[in-house]
Amino acid sequence: MITVNSDGKIMVRRCLVTLRPFRIFVLGIGFFTLCFLMTSLGGQFSAKRLGDSPFTIRTEVMGALESRGVLRKMSDMLEMMVKRMDVLARLENSTDFRKGEEAHYPVDRSPAVGLMERIQAIAQNVSDIAIKVDQILRNSLMNGKVVEGRRDQCEAPRDPKYPDCSGKVEWMRARWTSDPCYAFFGVDGTECSFLIYLSEVEWFCPPLPWRNQTAAMPSPKPLPKAQAAFRSDLSYLLELIGSGKESLIFMKKRIRHLAMQWILATRRLEQKLKGRRRDQKQILVHIGFLTEESGDVFSPRVLKGGPLGEMVQWADILAALFILGHSLKVTVSLKELQSNLGVPPGRGNCPLTIPLPFDLIYTDYHGLQQMKQHMGLSFKKYRCRVRVIDTFGTEPAYNHEEYATLHGYRTNWGYWNLNPKQFMTMFPHTPDNSFMGFVSEELNETEKQFIKSNKVSNMAVVYGKEASIWKVGGKEKFLAILNKYMEIHGTVYYETQRPPEVPAFVKNHGLLPQHEFQQLLRKAKLFIGFGFPYEGPAPLEAIANGCVFLQSRFNPPHSSLNHEFFRGKPTSREVSSQHPYVEDFIGKPHVWTVDYNNSEEFEAAIKAIMKTKVDPYLPYEYTCEGMLERIHAYIQHQVSDPCPIPPGHAMQSSLSPFTLLPNASHLMWAYNASSSPQAWPPVHSMQVWVSEVRRACTETCQEHGLVCEPTFFKFLNKKDVFLQLSIACDSTEYEMNHLYPAVAETVRECYLQKEPLLYSCAGYSTKYRRLCPCRDYRKGQVALCRDCL
Repeated sequence: MITVNSDGKIMVRRCLVTLRPFRIFVLGIGFFTLCFLMTSLGGQFSAKRLGDSPFTIRTEVMGALESRGVLRKMSDMLEMMVKRMDVLARLENSTDFRKGEEAHYPVDRSPAVGLMERIQAIAQNVSDIAIKVDQILRNSLMNGKVVEGRRDQCEAPRDPKYPDCSGKVEWMRARWTSDPCYAFFGVDGTECSFLIYLSEVEWFCPPLPWRNQTAAMPSPKPLPKAQAAFRSDLSYLLELIGSGKESLIFMKKRIRHLAMQWILATRRLEQKLKGRRRDQKQILVHIGFLTEESGDVFSPRVLKGGPLGEMVQWADILAALFILGHSLKVTVSLKELQSNLGVPPGRGNCPLTIPLPFDLIYTDYHGLQQMKQHMGLSFKKYRCRVRVIDTFGTEPAYNHEEYATLHGYRTNWGYWNLNPKQFMTMFPHTPDNSFMGFVSEELNETEKQFIKSNKVSNMAVVYGKEASIWKVGGKEKFLAILNKYMEIHGTVYYETQRPPEVPAFVKNHGLLPQHEFQQLLRKAKLFIGFGFPYEGPAPLEAIANGCVFLQSRFNPPHSSLNHEFFRGKPTSREVSSQHPYVEDFIGKPHVWTVDYNNSEEFEAAIKAIMKTKVDPYLPYEYTCEGMLERIHAYIQHQVSDPCPIPPGHAMQSSLSPFTLLPNASHLMWAYNASSSPQAWPPVHSMQVWVSEVRRACTETCQEHGLVCEPTFFKFLNKKDVFLQLSIACDSTEYEMNHLYPAVAETVRECYLQKEPLLYSCAGYSTKYRRLCPCRDYRKGQVALCRDCL
């Protein structure tokens, strides 16, 4: 603060007089210098506009680093000028007040002389900067001429190694503004930017010779992979899943409820593997059907009796992957998916520019569509790392885009050109796919005995929580019969009043929490289905709790050809009952499949069930240990990277690897163990059978107590195999057909498969007998052969 007195007034006037010319002079020098620099370097700085290419900057601003160094020096100098100005001002203003102290400042005893010295030094510095800038501009001009000469070379090259280059350049000319990602990578509408992008970001054009190509550095040795260790604490998994959706809350409750069973199963599997090394995988789990972009119709219905099968399966998949010791990321939004994949900004037409950080990605059809939309060309590159959770399965005829389009198999859900084993189903109904499954709660012996002693022999529970299920036509007839013998209970959701679809004689409990529903099943004798929903987890849970499951037989079987529910699904599978798995793999006395339209058959089944005593039963493959076994085997043995090239028409050797046993009609693997090819499942588990007409390989193998294994088709897709089976072939052709290899015996024509992606266990014909690769399987674990673990 300045004291207002005569001396102070004199000081203020002297400051103004002294400082104004000095400040004007210094600011003038600074302004002139900045104008000179910006004018001189204007062309240089204009190269780096907001939307310009990083490639353009490198090629046109050859002295950019040097220019920036000069500017930093200029900034430092101006800052020092201001500091010196303030010091000089203080010295000048203090001359009248501190004349007696001049002896203490011998360097500044003549402020005018010191000021002139500093001005001269500043002028010299500015002169040096001007010379430096002039040198930069001269170099830039010379380099600019070279660059302009190089830009004349920006024509699409005619290189047979890059046949699509010209077409892609044409496409870029017309469509480069269709996605902001192109501008993000430097495309600005010029031919050079097109070629730079197509050669350095994508791979359709050859590298431009005038571009600065970074010398190929030897790839660093990959770091040793971390080893997977079994986990027993699930708290971190619950954090990963997050919250905010009823579906996620349901999944977390299920994981907590089954935590002890998972831990016990982990210990048993650990003993089986005997310390075997397992690489830890980086895994992304993207649950596409729960994203807002897909509609997420499931979350709002969790508390209203909606279908829970998908969420049951996803909860179990997350628990198994985590317990096996792998590193997980879980996403239920498109934004999280883009962030984890490293997707460039835009609409998804540009590829990823960094390696995919995940070894495996588990998703569903909704997530698959989202990934393809946002990964661009990278989706094709990394597609073998994807595993698609697919409840009803995808058959090869629907998966192969070209074949599906030509032969009427194209649907809204197929044509992905994946390896069919990448699709993972809820039940093992499609051997062309992998069986993922889910788990049901396993009871100990004490619990089983308690259930058996407390069963109510005349109590039935209806399968179905939505009122719409009770609208099934003809239900009054069989419900009236059931009501004669049993007390009928329902668990149909309602808000304020009893659903009118539920008959008055049915005791409806409303929607029950899972543990209360299980208590109801532990009392009931019968769990009865009305024909829908198809292939859900509830019948297995009922059988595991000591119930008999009664279901309707479909005649004719339901399929995409005759039933609205299956229409559009990528499968031709014919469903013979509400739950074919329990019909085929469990059967009586636990499962009864009858014609509900035949009153006598239905009533006889009710009487027999009431007299039948059954123990709680759960197939091993639906226990926690069974699911852990499968997922461990898949992760260890199914190829995910690099994306394998499909095998050729047949094995390279012309010799058949099979032998025909005496008095046998099928082939066995002949090679000894030392010369057998590396394959999973192991080839010694294989047998080759010939189907009858109208029989698929799936059924043919089942008839011989085996499972069809599509991985083995490549070994029997050979002319010699027909000869070994005494099949006469007047001609042999390679063609694309999901039923091949096969023989049309009436005309003695044999056919081999031309397209490996079409190898299929599914499908039959009235014309062909098919060659079928079958294998053995572990007891209670149909997904794995005896030596597959």
